Amino acid sequence: MRNSLESVLQPLDEKSPRPDDKQERETWGNKIEFILTCVGYCVGLGNVWRFPYLVFNNGGGAFLIPYFIMLFVCGMPLFLMELAMGQYFSNGPVSTWNIICPVAKGVGFAMIAVAFLCTVYYNVVIAWVIYYIYASIGRVVPWKYCSNKWNTENCYDGTNKSKLDFKQNCSTFELNITNSLINTKPLLNAATTLAASKSLQMNETNLNSTVCSNISFYYSSPSQEFWERKVLNISGSLSDSGTIRYDLLVCLIIAWTLVFFCLIKGIKSTGKVVYITATLPYVLLSVLMIRGAFLEGAGTGIAYYLKPNFSILGKINAWVEAATQIFYSLGIGFGSLIAFGSYNKFNNNVVRDAVTLCLVDAFTCIFSGMVVFAVLGHMSYKSNIHISKVATSGPGLIFVVYPEGISQMPISQFWGFLFFFTILSIGVDTQFAMLEAVVSGLIDEYKFLKKRKALVTLVLCIGACLFGVSMVMQNGMYVFNIFNLQSGGISLLFLALVEVLALGYGYGADKFEKNIEEMIGYKPYPWWKWCWKFISPIVIFCILLSSILQWTGITYGDYKYPLYGEIIGWFLALASMIWIPTVAIYKLYMCEGTLLQRFKKVCKPKVDHKFVLDLKLFESNNNFDE
Repeated sequence: MRNSLESVLQPLDEKSPRPDDKQERETWGNKIEFILTCVGYCVGLGNVWRFPYLVFNNGGGAFLIPYFIMLFVCGMPLFLMELAMGQYFSNGPVSTWNIICPVAKGVGFAMIAVAFLCTVYYNVVIAWVIYYIYASIGRVVPWKYCSNKWNTENCYDGTNKSKLDFKQNCSTFELNITNSLINTKPLLNAATTLAASKSLQMNETNLNSTVCSNISFYYSSPSQEFWERKVLNISGSLSDSGTIRYDLLVCLIIAWTLVFFCLIKGIKSTGKVVYITATLPYVLLSVLMIRGAFLEGAGTGIAYYLKPNFSILGKINAWVEAATQIFYSLGIGFGSLIAFGSYNKFNNNVVRDAVTLCLVDAFTCIFSGMVVFAVLGHMSYKSNIHISKVATSGPGLIFVVYPEGISQMPISQFWGFLFFFTILSIGVDTQFAMLEAVVSGLIDEYKFLKKRKALVTLVLCIGACLFGVSMVMQNGMYVFNIFNLQSGGISLLFLALVEVLALGYGYGADKFEKNIEEMIGYKPYPWWKWCWKFISPIVIFCILLSSILQWTGITYGDYKYPLYGEIIGWFLALASMIWIPTVAIYKLYMCEGTLLQRFKKVCKPKVDHKFVLDLKLFESNNNFDE
């Protein structure tokens, strides 16, 4: 038996997959665990806080046309590519790329760098959610009224109407004298600031001296002040670090402890956790949808969300937004899909899985938008404010606007707890997946770490938690914003472009098509190969170019970051991108021959697809424990 095994291993490079490694490699307990883990990974916070706003802001239901087109030409092909790579070579992202195209090994390191940086700030969001869950446990949600010690005199909750009394000193307000009848309507913008409603009938003879028209009394909502003054206690600038928010620090430690214990035994533990964390969001979203459907104004909100405006199809920005959303929602480029695929059985139908998972993610996005806009429609109805002034995206939607809507419901504390528990269950799955990509990438590349997986996971969790401390300071939101925009922005697009080019032309799309055929038993549609070679690279390049051309610097609201803030942001972006050229140069340097000869050597795959197929057949017919 051992002699047969050694004869099979002879063609392999030292970094190529070996049966001994395969024997020790974990596998999913069953197919359901794999599917649920992938669903949990794809269905993240972007489905809730970004997609609904994109649909509303880009032609409503008409936005779904470019969205699904981009899904089929860019999203699905790359999603399938990463899953199939992991499944075929049974390795993490770094080792897989070293086998496929050694010169592109840096793509694997870039993947785990991006994934690690994103886990740092992503778990800060989960810490915020844990804080809100705790805050929801009480007789009244603390963001409902203005009677708390953190509220200012500008806070308006609908009950303190005396604050809206007209003041005679008009010079303290912005004036626009138009007529003698003043009727200013309420206004609620993305930051949920309110303007008073006041109707005054003035004597026309006094028009030039005392009459003030369109007077706006701006007040902040309780949810806005709770978020900024209580939760964040935000400072005025990036340079004003302030003090540590110890309550948020505790929540951050809890979040990382949760992640560690769910990953401590690898996919054996994660595969069991996802039975709850991947399915619970759908149950809770359904409950919120049913409740929201019975709210006054909910139908109007959903109608505004889906009402089609087909003129948007002629605008390039809608197509770029659709492609960008697809890209980030599916989690392409983080290495997680390669890691998940590596735990599959060799003959798993990866094509069917990829198509199914992409469609599940797309329809989850649409459904989440209906849940969100049902509540926003109710807010619009209650406040007599146009819904366009309510709709927003990002943390402001989850932590300001939606809580404001919840506070207007009966038993708001219950719905607040339910909503934030939903967000928690959505967020932790994605966090598990990104950290698993880092762990898998490291232990597959450095074999001596395999027996110390729990220790590796612990060190990574502690390290990421320490980085995250900078985001629970009083200037933490400014730091978070840098990570959010730069750690997985342009760098991730660049990574994906190199990835698809390396596979399509370095390894060979035709060869990869044969690899998939060996796994699933039939030849996949040529469409996939065309996308890997032509369509997807062009689309990704256009998105990358558009992102660079539209870059205007880092801002947070009206605050524009100083130069050193921009430098920190680009340093984060380069922290992942730099691996690609650095490793490529190192590979070329270590080879012998002319530059052209070296380049040919480092582009040549380290193992032929026929060898891997023989190896899989060998494994299926022999018991390595004998």
